[in-house]
Amino acid sequence: MSRVGLAEIEAARLLLEGIAVRTPMEESRWLSAVAGGEVRIKAENLQRTGSFKARGAYVRLSRLSEAERARGVVAASAGNHAQGVALAAQLVGTRATVFMPEGAPIPKERATRGYGAEVVFTGTYLEDALVAAREFSERTGAVFIHPFDHEDVIAGQGTVGLEILEQLPEVASVVVPTGGGGLLAGVALAVKAVRPDVRVVGVQAKDAAAYPGSLEAGRPTPLEQMRTMADGIAVGRPGDLTFAAVRDHVDDVVTVSEDSLARAVLALAERAKLVSEPAGAAAVAALLDDPSRFPTPCVAVISGGNIDPLLLGKVIRHGMAAAGRYLNLHVTIPDVPGGLARLLSVVGDSGANVLEVAHERISPLLSVDEVDVMLQLETRGAEHSDAVLSALRAQGYRVLE
Repeated sequence: MSRVGLAEIEAARLLLEGIAVRTPMEESRWLSAVAGGEVRIKAENLQRTGSFKARGAYVRLSRLSEAERARGVVAASAGNHAQGVALAAQLVGTRATVFMPEGAPIPKERATRGYGAEVVFTGTYLEDALVAAREFSERTGAVFIHPFDHEDVIAGQGTVGLEILEQLPEVASVVVPTGGGGLLAGVALAVKAVRPDVRVVGVQAKDAAAYPGSLEAGRPTPLEQMRTMADGIAVGRPGDLTFAAVRDHVDDVVTVSEDSLARAVLALAERAKLVSEPAGAAAVAALLDDPSRFPTPCVAVISGGNIDPLLLGKVIRHGMAAAGRYLNLHVTIPDVPGGLARLLSVVGDSGANVLEVAHERISPLLSVDEVDVMLQLETRGAEHSDAVLSALRAQGYRVLE
């Protein structure tokens, strides 16, 4: 059972004065329209190091003794906790070693090194890095800094909840991206201590969701495998402390698909002008999936914005496809001069943008005087895509999606 309460979280906030940023929490007009009531975005992606993790890491390291600081610290992280620990170590004057799973995002690795930490890659999942970090701690005496399952870390993350209550006293629900549960536990402990009526909901990636099964089983239960673009919340087993806090103080934990995460990242970039990593966008994804779950006024926490630009491009393209903004077609046209030009004229008149065109003349499905044209189009959404299809079929084209 966590010994973190309101007093511990308020004490953590005093430690974070001048260290952590009081992040903005602005109303999102487009999310409010979707939800039918006020929705605000708590932008922890604008926190130092680009995520909420700097809060808990600094509280934990600031309470180390001089002897512990002399031994150094070690952590395991896919990136955000790594940066938080590296920054905190720099601020308190100790050295940091961070174990990351293979394939951790390049910007997170570079930023961690930039704060002065040594980075070691090991294993495929966060759990592999955790094992390596604990072995390093036992071998060298370095203090192991858990990414979520420690009272100081939970208290530090709980300061997000205090800020939410101050920035929106009438809040009715808070939606929180969830991996190991440090942020969710801290926010729930802070919010429920003051406003037990507020609904607090965690959100996990569907294919990396350890909490639903663990809560059903009544104990932290590890996943056998995970697969998600949301590396920041890809945690295979809840912590013991965080599980207890989530079980006792959180109203629900829901899951979202990869398509929903991608749509949320795209929507935040387009509508809110905010860069979020997929994990950070999980709360917004849940709101877009089913706004009826969350009474308003509602706060959606964006937990982080550390994303590789190449991955961001892929996620945005995935989000556009999931939102019906890309249309891939096979259209059969006559193999005559001007046939392709006439097809593209219909597409242009319908307002679609042609991204790619390819021809195929050799196919058992085609007559000798026919050509199969593959089109990749950019549209304004599902309704526009339907209009493009209708326009093509109205001109007599045989179209396969």
